[in-house]
Amino acid sequence: MGILTSDAQRVVEEQKLSFVATVNEDGTPNLSPKGTIAVLDDDHLAFANIRSPATIRNLIRRPAIEINVIDPIGRKGYRFKGTATVIDRGDAFEALVGFYRDRGSENHIESVVVVRVAQVDEVISPAYDLGLTEPEVRARWRAHFAALEAAEQP
Repeated sequence: MGILTSDAQRVVEEQKLSFVATVNEDGTPNLSPKGTIAVLDDDHLAFANIRSPATIRNLIRRPAIEINVIDPIGRKGYRFKGTATVIDRGDAFEALVGFYRDRGSENHIESVVVVRVAQVDEVISPAYDLGLTEPEVRARWRAHFAALEAAEQP
């Protein structure tokens, strides 16, 4: 068993959307959403570079990375810290592109970032500190999003 628990893997595969933090040349943070986050194995996550020039530039120079994946309804998820490798050619790249094609990705993939995860931390909403159960938290957020949907209807 690697560092990625079965629950952490489940959250990544269910949610699909992540937020990736890297460090810019001037030391400021770069935060970028990624819709292709995936589990490669018990120790590695990956995402496809479809339109992320700043993220890739940062990772080539400074490979430290943090990825957050949160269930927006249950308000739970994980923070993954590790080291990124940008793969943009060769057999490994072709295999990773095939991996994403098999998952239904149709976009042009410039490169794939493979992250060796070194640390995993749970993220849990403070709502649970108030004694709310997960069904109660989920019900509140479903109602919130339903209200937003209803407000968009003409």
